[in-house]
Amino acid sequence: MSTRPRPAVAAGSPDTAVRYGSDVIVALLTQLGIEYAAFNPGATFRGIHDSLVNNRPAPNIIECCHEEISVAIAHGYAKAAGRPMVACVHNVVGLQHASMAIFNAWCDNVPVLVLGGTGPRDITRRRPQVDWIHTALVQGTLVRDFVKWDDEPINLASVPESLARGYRTAVSRPYGPVYINFDVLIQEDPIPDGYRVPDLSRYAAAPPPTAPQDELERVARALADAEHPVIITDRSERPDAVAALAEALGAPVLDRANRVGIPNEHPLDLTGADAEVLESADFILGLEADDLFGALHRRTPQHGEPIPLTQPDACVAHIGLRELALRAWVTDVQRLTRIDIPLVGDAGAAAVQLTSLVADRIPAERRRARLHAARTRHDALRAAWRDEAARHRDANGPVHPAALASIVWEAIRQDDFCLANDSSHGWARRIWNIERTDQHLGLNGGGGLGFGPGGSIGATLALARHGRLVVDVQADGDLLFTPASLWTLAKYQLPLLIVMDNNRSYYNSQNHARDVAQHRHRPVENWVVGTAIGDPRVDFPGLARAFGIWAEGPVERASDLPLVLARALAVVKSGRPALVDVATVPLLG
Repeated sequence: MSTRPRPAVAAGSPDTAVRYGSDVIVALLTQLGIEYAAFNPGATFRGIHDSLVNNRPAPNIIECCHEEISVAIAHGYAKAAGRPMVACVHNVVGLQHASMAIFNAWCDNVPVLVLGGTGPRDITRRRPQVDWIHTALVQGTLVRDFVKWDDEPINLASVPESLARGYRTAVSRPYGPVYINFDVLIQEDPIPDGYRVPDLSRYAAAPPPTAPQDELERVARALADAEHPVIITDRSERPDAVAALAEALGAPVLDRANRVGIPNEHPLDLTGADAEVLESADFILGLEADDLFGALHRRTPQHGEPIPLTQPDACVAHIGLRELALRAWVTDVQRLTRIDIPLVGDAGAAAVQLTSLVADRIPAERRRARLHAARTRHDALRAAWRDEAARHRDANGPVHPAALASIVWEAIRQDDFCLANDSSHGWARRIWNIERTDQHLGLNGGGGLGFGPGGSIGATLALARHGRLVVDVQADGDLLFTPASLWTLAKYQLPLLIVMDNNRSYYNSQNHARDVAQHRHRPVENWVVGTAIGDPRVDFPGLARAFGIWAEGPVERASDLPLVLARALAVVKSGRPALVDVATVPLLG
């Protein structure tokens, strides 16, 4: 079935020429290349809604049952497609519903165009009660602390510039969501006679800034002089460039996994042996590392002072763009880290330049020796993880996440896959072969529950029509926050494979409960109180089937999972969604 949903437009539809303000808005969105607009319908953007339905060309409507789902879909789509889509939200109430998902997109550096409606600002044209309680004085203040920019154009003449600036801001690095709010009168009043929709083609975004050449020379000299250089990467968009730099140095790479920083089969990827690698490091290069302090320290469970993993005299350099998108309200910038050479610039471009600068400065023998040592350690890590997964596959009872990741990988490894949402507790990265940023979309950014289903739907919108298999390893608690996402999935029959990591618990909270109990010498077994969600046990296959989605489970043993997955994949490859419920072990990490 088609993965390009279009609303049904009745025969004999009225004239769709540009006649109203909302027609202008939709024409401008079309110019900007917006493919989809997700929303739960609301009266304050009914003008935009009408124009989306009746005008062609126009973005395709993705109907949702909650604003958090709408924004999550746009979030997942942008990560997979590399360009933004629109999420429309209804005045203050819809914006409040959407705020968690907007926060996720902000923390995840993802471009989303959130469009709102309000008013009328003209109080003489308001309906009694509802138009008053749903109109904020400055609606954008609700989310201003976690969007890159917000605006509320005062009239139709201001709309084109507002949309052009909003789009350009969202897609300029570092990426992020923007919010633009349109008064209902701008949307619904007729446009002036002779009005022409402006051309936005000359308002493109600028490329990201590059680090100064003299400072890159300084970093290159330090890298060449180092005995044990290490690269830490997090959000670099060029894993190929990171790998090339690592090869030129023979330096190990530690990937923080918000994006794919280096192919995980690369022999210089030593992610998982972080403490061991950092202990001997004398020069550390961070590339778009959001939490460099966290990468260089070991956490303590009781909020004690973090323990350094590096030697005190190790030199640290960092290249990235996060300094250009700071907010004081939320400290997503993490703890300030001592950096000897701080550079603002595109990390991918810097990696390419550094590769050229160090190529002739590292003796070939030194490079080979480093590569051999790293390959030996890399292969040992991968072998140990595969062995552990194999041991868990033989167990009876609930499925261990390592076994779950291993079995899913065997089922999909021949496909051009995308892991859109990952609740494998790190096991997918350990076991799967992940080479590109579009094969593993990372986490949700802000840690807010409810992202997984919507984000995976968005990725499926972007990728399925290109023959990509989109997989969602889905936590049970996360799905319970936005179960209505299954309605949207079923409505558009998007070929998404959902594999439930159903541990019947709020996993993160159970670990906190365990840690506090141990510290206070209280019964550890009481961690289940207030964290377990197995009673009543949710019938996720029944829930999915209620929406018309093929589903099977719960699968209680690893040995039963391959056949169930084979049946689910047959459904997905026929163009329909499928859900497999897997009872997993609630790990105490």
